[in-house]
Amino acid sequence: MKGFIAEFKKFAMRGNVIDMAVGIIIGASFGKIVDSLVKDILMPPIGLILGRVDFSDLKLDLTKGENPVSINYGLFINALISFLIVAFAVFILIKAINKLQKKVIKEEKAAEPKVKECPYCCSEIPVQAKRCPHCTSELH
Repeated sequence: MKGFIAEFKKFAMRGNVIDMAVGIIIGASFGKIVDSLVKDILMPPIGLILGRVDFSDLKLDLTKGENPVSINYGLFINALISFLIVAFAVFILIKAINKLQKKVIKEEKAAEPKVKECPYCCSEIPVQAKRCPHCTSELH
């Protein structure tokens, strides 16, 4: 049992797991903000333009009576707009991360040495060389 707990602790404390947990928590909060943005800021003016329509009230009643069954397509429209905003924000974020990664890779390649020293004659030779052009020694 001790080994299991130690293994779990090692797993839980890895950077990737903690980063993922932080991302999930921030993502959930971001989702609430976007949901409020759609319901409370974007949809009221759109509803006003369309003739004082409250999208959250739009529904198709399937049955009448004490416990009516309905299809709440207005709530679906709100959720769809929320999704599109989140998807666009994630797209912009991923695009920025990819651009940054390309820049880092480019800088790493530029920092790599272009020459090395021959271990036999101590001359500078290209890193890709298989044989020294000065002493003709075969390199490994």
